[in-house]
Amino acid sequence: MTVDDVISSMLREEGGFQRALRSMLDDELEMSLSEFCSVSGISQSTMYKILEEKREPNLRTVREVVRALTAISRRGADRFVAVIASSTFMESLPKTMLADGGAISIREYPISTVEDAIIAAVRAERDGALAIVCAPIIALTVKRILRIPVSPVMPLGSVLKALDDIKGLV
Repeated sequence: MTVDDVISSMLREEGGFQRALRSMLDDELEMSLSEFCSVSGISQSTMYKILEEKREPNLRTVREVVRALTAISRRGADRFVAVIASSTFMESLPKTMLADGGAISIREYPISTVEDAIIAAVRAERDGALAIVCAPIIALTVKRILRIPVSPVMPLGSVLKALDDIKGLV
């Protein structure tokens, strides 16, 4: 069972979400409800009511469940930071970086418009990015949408070089 199965089960039948979630917690993740609640931040009483079908989950709770299941199921997977920028910017990026927890991959999300950047940020979070690096023009918007850290690129060195280059032209 996957996170996608949990989502689609909600649409297929009454109570399908609850059965699929319980199956994923018990069989796939081997995790108690208490452990899941501490990871997801969802209260135990809310989850108990949902799993016992005493309450239908609202959209916000479903999103929280899906986010937590995705994060938990990716724990052993590739750890990466997403860089959202134009493809020319990414030509000189390293492929990995070292952090306290070991090597972390750097995954590129090339874009050409502000709209593409916002979509790429949402996609990166869904893909399991630990954090996002992006242009300052979208960083504030993306920080409001996502739940992972967002760090804006502050290219002071390149701005100073561009100003220096322009000095000879004006």
